[in-house]
Amino acid sequence: MQTTEAIQSRRAVKHYDPSYEMPEAEVRQLMELALLSPTSFNIQNWRFVVVQDAGIKKDLRAVSWDQAQVEEACLTILLCAKLDAHADDPARYWKDAPAAVGEMLVPMIGQFYDGKDDLQRDEAMRSIGIAAQTIMLAAKAMGYDSCPMIGFDPAKVGEIIGLPEKHVVGLMITVGKAIKPAHPRGGQLPLEEVVFFDGFPAG
Repeated sequence: MQTTEAIQSRRAVKHYDPSYEMPEAEVRQLMELALLSPTSFNIQNWRFVVVQDAGIKKDLRAVSWDQAQVEEACLTILLCAKLDAHADDPARYWKDAPAAVGEMLVPMIGQFYDGKDDLQRDEAMRSIGIAAQTIMLAAKAMGYDSCPMIGFDPAKVGEIIGLPEKHVVGLMITVGKAIKPAHPRGGQLPLEEVVFFDGFPAG
């Protein structure tokens, strides 16, 4: 599937075949593609909890407004991030780069993030958002559908998945085989209302 086709055909699907199991090799392929998502300074601050266990899915559904797709999809993926990933042996993020590149960039990482809690959280959400789109487009290209979700209690989700300190839950994505198509698109704003060239229009 071409990238443009995946973008055009990706929809938030709510109804999945609960009997379908994604092959382990495809689960791994999907998550390996997620790991190619870019992050600032290559800090790879996202953390992914891929839930396949029926009991855990049921618990997650209970704290997600009883949304059926959480329990019925092949995978329910919690996209999380480590807030202080920038300080977690940052040299490893550039271990395969030319030495001069690592020597230049590694010291910059701490200078940029240390002591800046808001920036660390903003960076976490940016990374999660980029990875989320990677997962959804990759899933579509692999023949699966998905649904990005924020309708859940993040504190309770954190308890269920054992979220460590200095980590945050960003969003949830369900992935599986659709048994019912998404509703028609709700209505896209015209390009002229949201896309501007060289700055916002005056007035």
